[in-house]
Amino acid sequence: MRRNAAYGLLAAITIALQGPPGFAQDATFADAPLGIVPKDFEPMQTGLGEPGRWEVVEDGGASGGKAVAQVSQDATENRFPLLIHMPTVPADIEVRTKVKPVAGRVDQAGGLAVRLQSPDNYYLVRANALEGNVRFYKVVGGRREQLAGADLPVAANEWHNLALRAQGDRFTVTFNGREVLTATDETYRSPGKVAFWTKADSVTRFDSLDIRPLTP
Repeated sequence: MRRNAAYGLLAAITIALQGPPGFAQDATFADAPLGIVPKDFEPMQTGLGEPGRWEVVEDGGASGGKAVAQVSQDATENRFPLLIHMPTVPADIEVRTKVKPVAGRVDQAGGLAVRLQSPDNYYLVRANALEGNVRFYKVVGGRREQLAGADLPVAANEWHNLALRAQGDRFTVTFNGREVLTATDETYRSPGKVAFWTKADSVTRFDSLDIRPLTP
């Protein structure tokens, strides 16, 4: 699907798709066919370059032996492939995944986007194995602004637990079971979507997606 058509589809999904209070959403890839985009997800992109190529791949360390991966190695600067989970979810959520940076000469990064309003507007947490850090950003009109960051080891070819808690204007990032970042921002307060995110030539795998609502 071309980006313009996909963007139109994203814009057409309304808050009516939001789940009832107390709902939770879990996506695993154990039963997904290899080589294709998994059900309920849509590839889109922030920035320039070749569109991301997302597909289910075999991985013995992933749940059920399968993960979803971005496999294109286009090294275009400011290229950020997204794999968007299409249901709209509440603004106040905790989102968890496992991420494995596999390859990339320019970057080896992977992360989670929340409160995604469009492919150019969302919050983002990402871990980068080449840089050895975790960063939290807001993306406005396709431009990133860093809100918080921490330098710490991010091993390539290993699974890492990554979680982002968004409640009101406060955001908390947990990496491998340890709280590493907090930030406050009021740019996006509305319900939105959740997405996997990568950068430039990063070949990155993701094992499952866990979305939990937060009570007021």
